[in-house]
Amino acid sequence: MSSTRRIDGVAPTRRALVLVAFSLFATRYLCTAFVQIDPLVYDEQLLWVGGGAGQVNTYRIPLLTFTPRGSLLAFAEARKYSDRDIGAKFIAMRRSTDRGATWSPSSFIVDDGSLADGLNLGSVVVDEQQGSLILVYSVCFHRYHCSPSSTMMVLSQDDGLTWSPPRNLSTQLGVKSFAPGPGYGIQKRYPPNVGRLVVCGHGTLDGNGIFCVLSDDHGLTWRYGGMLKSIPYNQPKQAQDFDPDECQPVEMEDGSIVVNARNQNSYHCRCRMVVRSTDGGESLPVENLIFDTTLVDPAVAAGALQKEGVMYFTNPANTHSRVNLTLRWSLTNGSSWEKEAVQLWAGPSCYSSMTSLVGEAIEDRKYIYVIYEKGHKSCIETVSFAKIHLYGGR
Repeated sequence: MSSTRRIDGVAPTRRALVLVAFSLFATRYLCTAFVQIDPLVYDEQLLWVGGGAGQVNTYRIPLLTFTPRGSLLAFAEARKYSDRDIGAKFIAMRRSTDRGATWSPSSFIVDDGSLADGLNLGSVVVDEQQGSLILVYSVCFHRYHCSPSSTMMVLSQDDGLTWSPPRNLSTQLGVKSFAPGPGYGIQKRYPPNVGRLVVCGHGTLDGNGIFCVLSDDHGLTWRYGGMLKSIPYNQPKQAQDFDPDECQPVEMEDGSIVVNARNQNSYHCRCRMVVRSTDGGESLPVENLIFDTTLVDPAVAAGALQKEGVMYFTNPANTHSRVNLTLRWSLTNGSSWEKEAVQLWAGPSCYSSMTSLVGEAIEDRKYIYVIYEKGHKSCIETVSFAKIHLYGGR
């Protein structure tokens, strides 16, 4: 008879091996839950360079999204003749199927021809329930030698490889000038209104404010939801008037929607406005509005992302100038921000957007991705893509 003691039915040597094996398994799949957030720029590359080469003068307004099949898609306004907001444009797109290591050549998925007041990006929405992608943008937003304004949509059902002809949503939404984003829209994952598509944007400088459009049938029909209008509304503005502008909605794990917005006229502070909706985007109550003085801002479109209980934010962190593109993070749903921050670029930098891949793979838990406007003399010289390791490369 063996004299080896057995504990819980397992011999000591075998039990040790079981514990080691379990430890290795747990470490592989759970390590990110216990490692301190310590973002590291793991890789960076330029996706678009302006300067008038080919058919494009300037690339601006970058968007970035994941796809249900695990790809990354990057979009930008390809401004044909100048760097101005008005004028004719393409929507340019590049696609990566290897977590941003390599990218497809640029393709132009929308061409507005030679319009005097062409298209403006825009928000991209991932419908995970349908496996589709929706890109919402505006045409004739500024009403410069054109009228009326239109809100447009294109759809991809094959991971961004092909896109539908543009569909005009103005028959449903009306002809108010509405500029989505720029950034991404959301599909609600948590109650209330699971599955709802929410795209938020802004109006013209006179009729400005945050406006959200909603779809409960996967983009077939749209209607207006929550609004936070400027004061005075539909009237010319003065310095320090209340003027919410470009914005990024983020769904929190409690089902609320936090909208992080550009403070166009520096009302109250040179910092970000943040408003919360608790009814699926139906309303944006002014009593749910705060001014986040930690997020200093020169009035610009910024990136925001919630991933596994951590909120991330990117912008040119400067009160007056579009320089110092910075990544911040919050462990308290944005009610406070960690003192540490990561500078992605010290020089001229403007608009930014973020995404992360949604999947069970450990690699997808380790990274977020940032796309932003970057330059040496001007922030609109290039569009750059940065892959950020959240745990210092560990």
